Amino acid sequence: MNAKVEKAGASNALDVVKLVLAGALLVAGLVAYYYFADWNGWARLGMLVVGVIAAAAVGAFTGVGRTVREYITESQFELRKVVWPTMDETLRTTLVIVVVVIILSLLLGLIDLMLKWAVLDHLLKLGR
Repeated sequence: MNAKVEKAGASNALDVVKLVLAGALLVAGLVAYYYFADWNGWARLGMLVVGVIAAAAVGAFTGVGRTVREYITESQFELRKVVWPTMDETLRTTLVIVVVVIILSLLLGLIDLMLKWAVLDHLLKLGR
């Protein structure tokens, strides 16, 4: 396993304190949103957003936060390597898929009709 991943899993007491503080900030934002119900909606939403941003800021400086930041950075790096199809390739592939779906639908419908004819019209009438 990657040494960076194994090392990132270890947390210390300061990280726990930071995560608890981040949770408290998030809860404080939620409580403020519902406690000040008579305030303007934008002011309440602002308090909620401030609580979420403060919680994310504190949580970003923990071991878990660093791991998430590394993951996002590496994901963005990998996304730059992706070769996206052109419009013509996309249209051709879509057309092939539509044609295959239509052909398979017709085949399955035909098989269904043959089984209906065999079972309902012939096999069930043998017992009468």
